[in-house]
Amino acid sequence: MLFNSYEFIFLFLPIVLIVYFNLNRFGKCNIAKGWLVIASLYFYSYFNKKYLILIVVSILVNYFIGNMLNNKKGIESYIQRKSLLILGVVFNLGILGYYKYYDFFVENINYIFKTNIPLLHILLPLGISFFTFQQLSFVIDSYYRKNLQYDFLSYSLFVTFFPQLIAGPIVLPTEMLPQFENEKNKLINYENMNRGLYLFSIGLAKKVIIADSIALFANAGFDMMESLNFIEAWLTSISYTMQLYFDFSGYCDMAMGIGLMFNIVLPINFNSPYKSTNIQEFWQKWHMTLGRFMMNYLYIPLGGNRHGKRRTLINLLIVFLASGIWHGAGWNFIIWGGLHGLGILIHRMWKSSGRKMNKLIGWFITFNYVNLLWVFFRAETLDGAIKVIRGMFDISNLYLPVRIKGVLPIKFLKYGAYNFSVMELLIQGIIILILIILVIKLQNSYEKLINFKEKNKNIFLVGICIFFSILYLNSKAEFLYFNF
Repeated sequence: MLFNSYEFIFLFLPIVLIVYFNLNRFGKCNIAKGWLVIASLYFYSYFNKKYLILIVVSILVNYFIGNMLNNKKGIESYIQRKSLLILGVVFNLGILGYYKYYDFFVENINYIFKTNIPLLHILLPLGISFFTFQQLSFVIDSYYRKNLQYDFLSYSLFVTFFPQLIAGPIVLPTEMLPQFENEKNKLINYENMNRGLYLFSIGLAKKVIIADSIALFANAGFDMMESLNFIEAWLTSISYTMQLYFDFSGYCDMAMGIGLMFNIVLPINFNSPYKSTNIQEFWQKWHMTLGRFMMNYLYIPLGGNRHGKRRTLINLLIVFLASGIWHGAGWNFIIWGGLHGLGILIHRMWKSSGRKMNKLIGWFITFNYVNLLWVFFRAETLDGAIKVIRGMFDISNLYLPVRIKGVLPIKFLKYGAYNFSVMELLIQGIIILILIILVIKLQNSYEKLINFKEKNKNIFLVGICIFFSILYLNSKAEFLYFNF
């Protein structure tokens, strides 16, 4: 079930909210919590019932391990606690490795050793990268005695809470579990309901009006990567850069908005990353909860910056390679992560030299570097990514084509596959330019939420966003991060 679907907006969400708050209102708090867990599992199984057993088993095993580590009267032996920690880490990474990376590892083994091990072509369970990392954080935090003694229902809700279950943000037990236990959060709060609807409507508009429309440009370009010239290649790459931002940030806005309706504050995941003037700033503002997880559970355990400059740079490179691998099973993602890590290393060395850069130049370099690397992220093969990048730097191919195959992203007109004219390419360029200006100049969703007041203009904005979004719901396009 997608956030951007009629059944979610008009059936699932209202029913879950009404039943949840009414159960709490009559003092049935545990039943209300159980209802939310069941509703979340139903939401998850709506995509594929086959993997419902997977998430349930994962919850049972991780809660058992975490509970053993949290129990003050339980295990005190260092060896036993360390063994439980290792068991939890191996279990979670083992599940993630099998379902997400098995075929990738086997393909490379077959290539290197000339073997013929069969591929399993395993269907990737939705949200596995997200709920696995959340449970890893629970096991590790339990090992370090962060006082996470909560009942099984609360833990199950921490893992399955449907707003963030499929594509994040990646939440930590210390920020979520106390909220589920807070008595004030169990009663309906109309201010939070209004704020949540406001944020949800913005996210919905981002996804269905902007991301899904600009996706038509990006998909048309990547479908014809063999013949892209200079202009086409740049329009294709920047189209995807805009699509990805509005798609993923739109999901996170909707997730935060729905969370607020339940009086649950989810962490911010985006803070205007395309305004960044250097690559380090970009990663402080893009997919912030993934960066936080990598810093807390990988970078710091590796030694962080405590063992000299050389070791710090190596640790940072490892973190970004891990981030690339987390996103997908393929060399494209490893190269994407490695090149971002390389960019971070160059930036740190530049910064430590004491040199400074004009902010406009810094923004231009950062935006284009990020845009270039998104090609590896989007292309299905390494060869495909190289073809698009070659088109972006082939100056000899700098000309305006008379006609190219594509589709127009204007849903009120009759459209289909046909040939673009130069004028239509110009329209694409103008739309992309407008989006870049909007992303750079306007406040982001979180900044708007901080200053939110129930004024007529905000009510009007919610109405406009929802009205036009509903007109675009027919496509029901999945979110890009469902694939990760």
